Amino acid sequence: MTTRSLWRTAAAGLAAIAFTAAAQTEITFYYPVAVGGPITKTIDQMSADFEKENPGIKVKPVYAGTYQETLVKAITAHKAGTPPTTAILLSTDMYTLIDEEAIAPWDELAAGADDKKWIASFYPAFMANSQTGGKTWGIPFQRSTIVLYWNKELFKEAGLDPNKAPATWKEMLEYAQKLTKKDASGNVTQWGVQIPSSGFPYWLFQGLTTPNGVELMNAAGTETYFDRKEVIEALQYWTDLGRKHKVMSPGVVEWGTTPKDFFEKKVAMIWTTTGNLTNVKNNAKFDFGVAMLPASKKRGSPTGGGNFYVFKKATKAQQEAAAKFAKFMTQPDRAAQWGIDTGYVAVRPDAWETKRMKDYVAGFPVAAVARDQLQYSVAELSTHENQRVTKALNDGLQAALTGAKMPEQAMKDAQAEATRILRSYKR
Repeated sequence: MTTRSLWRTAAAGLAAIAFTAAAQTEITFYYPVAVGGPITKTIDQMSADFEKENPGIKVKPVYAGTYQETLVKAITAHKAGTPPTTAILLSTDMYTLIDEEAIAPWDELAAGADDKKWIASFYPAFMANSQTGGKTWGIPFQRSTIVLYWNKELFKEAGLDPNKAPATWKEMLEYAQKLTKKDASGNVTQWGVQIPSSGFPYWLFQGLTTPNGVELMNAAGTETYFDRKEVIEALQYWTDLGRKHKVMSPGVVEWGTTPKDFFEKKVAMIWTTTGNLTNVKNNAKFDFGVAMLPASKKRGSPTGGGNFYVFKKATKAQQEAAAKFAKFMTQPDRAAQWGIDTGYVAVRPDAWETKRMKDYVAGFPVAAVARDQLQYSVAELSTHENQRVTKALNDGLQAALTGAKMPEQAMKDAQAEATRILRSYKR
């Protein structure tokens, strides 16, 4: 081969490489985690697996901090004209993202017959926070409910059946009274129950209002019902656990340290997300149980967690690639594995029919508790101006829990503020 022929061959090769690079679509994927670790490794691996199946698409995961930090970064990037292609953000961020005109409805991105079947394949309880105005704005990915965890060893020590969780509010109080321990000086060494009131107090509060037969907002996200009688009753029960019955630490209970308190046997029962299930499984050095939340008038929990959203200012090619990625990440086998790896609820019924999930549940039956609770679940509090509305409620809850206000006054004040914030959205 002549030197000229060699140059032509090399040039052709370089042109082919350049064409391949140009043909590749890159999508940025904002994911809410603050630090590296098992979750980021799992997301990196899933992204790499997707790229192998879709060589024309490059996925660039961006670990953007907490959910709140990820939302702020995503909206800031959207306003600057450089949005992520797709992001996992809270299901409750739906109205905020719509109002910012930041996201595209999935019905436009996935409009084929198979796409419609895919959108219809998720649990209806999760879609309640994913659809509004006849459109689908979010696709469930890492979703949860609140569950009760209990230490079976401590139950046995207290003379309680270690295999039976409290089924009602009355029972939970009775159990908590037996499980609270004090030293000779009267200082509590072990609390009976812990319901966190920092981080997501409004969400944990819905674990009380839902069983008491009331929802906190309407489906359009334009009204709240914080001052209803059933809401005030629920808050009275919560505050009484700490201030009257003294079976829970009074004041604000930290969200982040609640699992650790459970591991260290500082508390016998805790309420937290099913997303903590794998954490508890790996770190509790004792036999534990998982149950649906105790009932008042009925069973019930809010759903929680994050959805896939696709950003409106992304290119058409990027949006199409993001839709492929979301479908890939929520396939039954993959949804099952994600649930096993993290403790989140596998988001589609057919994921629970896969062999890997059936085998997992057979060996670890409590993994199915959150799924079984979905039939009683409601949408997490979500409204227009959601950050401000939830802050009004959170402030009221903490005022009652710390004794700064009586529950009735705290909820009336929170409702007045929410009504003021939402006034312009009333139609």
